[in-house]
Amino acid sequence: MKTLSSKELAVGMVTTQPIKTPLGQILAPAGTIIDQKLLRHIAIYRVDYVTVEDEILPSMEASNTEVPVTESVDKPAEEFDLKASVKKMTSAQKAASSVEFHKFEVEYFSAIQKMKPILLAAVENGTQIPCEELLDIIYPLFEEKSVQQLFDLLRNLRSITDLVYAHSLNVALTARMLGRWLKMEMHDLNQLTLAGLLHDIGKLTIPEDILDKPGALSDEEFAIMKSHTKRGYDILKNMNLDSRIKKAALMHHERCDGSGYPSGLTEENIDDFAMIIGIADVYDAMTAARSYRSPLCPFQVIANFEKDGYQKYHTKYILTFLKKIAVTYQSNRVILSDGRGCNIAMLNSQDLSRPLVRFDDNSCLDLSQERDLFIKTVI
Repeated sequence: MKTLSSKELAVGMVTTQPIKTPLGQILAPAGTIIDQKLLRHIAIYRVDYVTVEDEILPSMEASNTEVPVTESVDKPAEEFDLKASVKKMTSAQKAASSVEFHKFEVEYFSAIQKMKPILLAAVENGTQIPCEELLDIIYPLFEEKSVQQLFDLLRNLRSITDLVYAHSLNVALTARMLGRWLKMEMHDLNQLTLAGLLHDIGKLTIPEDILDKPGALSDEEFAIMKSHTKRGYDILKNMNLDSRIKKAALMHHERCDGSGYPSGLTEENIDDFAMIIGIADVYDAMTAARSYRSPLCPFQVIANFEKDGYQKYHTKYILTFLKKIAVTYQSNRVILSDGRGCNIAMLNSQDLSRPLVRFDDNSCLDLSQERDLFIKTVI
């Protein structure tokens, strides 16, 4: 076991202790094999030292130097092999290896680092939140990007488990997409984005042993966790902010059928922004990695929404969101629960999580008629 500076790390090394950011966020647990993606995260979060095993895994040593897919090579045979390997990559792998994704990843982590002192100042000192500055910070993340591009980019960041900052940023970007689908005007889009960024600000006052607890919360702990909505509203209520932002912090866990909290409100009494943020909040929570499960694929999330029934959410908002999410993955390669690979051939408007799929031999299967099968992974 040895402790190395971040500059001395190499692909294939195995961590013996969790890798933590200067603010205490865990980037990787003990026993993680270091790869190029983790090295980038270590650099972005400015981690100075990491403790690793003495030996590099032999099978990983050869991959220590990455060759970008756009880099030219001298030998024709090597060039052919490179092109062949790229051709075999999934759409997710291609997106993750693209220059655009690497730029997005840097901008994403940079945005989080810039957001943190702004939100902490509001929580600890009651400092007025500079809305224009916050929007400027995250503007590069959605600037000139289609909804399809933004979803592809975010999908490759699903291993980030930050329960406040990364989640709030994801909710802001997801809510903005839904706002675009609902054809909101620019001013409302910006206010909705800010509502997403600030909806969970109350969690910054929740004790870390509750916020980061990997197992089930006790009834007392869960009551404290649920109080984040009122805590967030109390932080924001006297600030010079759009009232819809404040209501989103208070009401994003309310549900249209009265089953939510903190007040058990029904649809007519829940703010529209809160209903939109609530959908984005649940979607991001289900598609993010958790200590007890891997990220759910979008079609599993759609299935969960369908299982709950649409009565919990505003009909127009939830149907628009789920239909657009499904369309985003039209023609994508997927893996079924029995391990077979196929492509999405046609969506089923009455059962969005169960489209018609086409196998490589051109045979088709209607998942709405095969209830024992489901889409497990989008690749």
